Amino acid sequence: MNSQTIHLAGNMRKHSEEKPYHCSVCLKNFSRRFHLVRHMKGHTGEKPYQCLVCVKNFSQHSNLVTHMKSHTGEKPYQCSECQKNFIQKSELVIHMRSHTGEKPYECSDCLKSFKQKSVLVRHMRIHTGKKPYQCSDCLKSFKEKSELVVHVRGHTGEKPFQCSECLMNFTQRSNLVTHMRSHTGETPFPCTECQKSFKRKYELEIHMNGHTGETPYQCSQCPKNFKRKFELVRHTKSHTGEKPYQCSKCLKNFSRQSNLVRHLRGHTAKNLY
Repeated sequence: MNSQTIHLAGNMRKHSEEKPYHCSVCLKNFSRRFHLVRHMKGHTGEKPYQCLVCVKNFSQHSNLVTHMKSHTGEKPYQCSECQKNFIQKSELVIHMRSHTGEKPYECSDCLKSFKQKSVLVRHMRIHTGKKPYQCSDCLKSFKEKSELVVHVRGHTGEKPFQCSECLMNFTQRSNLVTHMRSHTGETPFPCTECQKSFKRKYELEIHMNGHTGETPYQCSQCPKNFKRKFELVRHTKSHTGEKPYQCSKCLKNFSRQSNLVRHLRGHTAKNLY
């Protein structure tokens, strides 16, 4: 089979939507073999294309070309509705759906629709339970690559996000954003029932339970309900007998961290005499 015939066969598959090449890692399908080969570099970590400006590496040449526009400031694709500009045509296509309300990717299990195929792929893991991203140190698996990246920092100790005010470091950007509110005093989550505002969304949700009297976290072992998830987790240990907090001095175990802290004060007091 000559190259022209191969190219024609690939084009025909594009029109027929036939995708005979399957990724063994994430089960994504492709109409052409070279698309699969290119895709696999994302799993192997191979990044042969390097930016000469910032020395960042990429698995695909097209990604390098797109990245270079971030240095030049070029954004050739403009939205006809709001005149916002984009580096990639695919970004513009997705953006246009915010104007049209189009959600072309539908979940076959719950019929929920999404603007992007990648979001649907991630959503499907809720139904399948699939966790394709595995930590090489402890073999723990994750649904999202971003979750794995953050988890690995727990092994390496890396904290790449630094507060410009107090130089405190964080493993996640979201934690830094929340921390900065302790310096600015910003409380962007207001209660609709009273004048109180909160730095974190989950703090507002817990506060709202005080107005509604809702206790959404129910123990599966007994009829008890709780306003906060951590209260349920703590309570469940009374059923399981789990005592994950151990004293480093006498190796005694405790179900609550607060009990361990109080216990440690006893050792400190003995050392004073």
